[in-house]
Amino acid sequence: MRFPIVIHKDSCSGYGVTVPDLPGCFSAGDTLDEAIESAREAIACHIEGLLMDGEPVPLRASIEEHQANEDYQGGVWAIVHVDISKLSSKSRRINITLPERVLAIVDQAAVREGQSRSGLLARAALSYVQRQSEGPLPGLLTDRPEPSASYRIRPPGQTRKRAGDSE
Repeated sequence: MRFPIVIHKDSCSGYGVTVPDLPGCFSAGDTLDEAIESAREAIACHIEGLLMDGEPVPLRASIEEHQANEDYQGGVWAIVHVDISKLSSKSRRINITLPERVLAIVDQAAVREGQSRSGLLARAALSYVQRQSEGPLPGLLTDRPEPSASYRIRPPGQTRKRAGDSE
């Protein structure tokens, strides 16, 4: 996920960072680069805490909306990317089917990005779902499963009966 951050610098101190979309999430650094990297770590830690508590990740607002807030006047804005697919969730093995050509493309992209196949697919799926959503994503960005989610049609270990299978 991409998070806007606002960076302030006082003449007698380092850089202070606020993450407007995550109330209570702050960081700092002696240099601008350190402040941005510190913000990435603070965001990951903050989101991990939300996930562990079963809380949803708050909706993001645009930088323009945040710039209208007096608390952020005079700050420098940046965007920080945090891969939330690597945070807090217990992994679960699934079986999917992909055409060999698609799998080869995924594997090449994973190598290029320095990720595992699973990590790349998880990040891509979350990114797609977020872009397609028109509202909040209840449960999708937490460790709590949605009770009526279509991906939980069958209990784990059960297989779907196919036409012609005997009862």
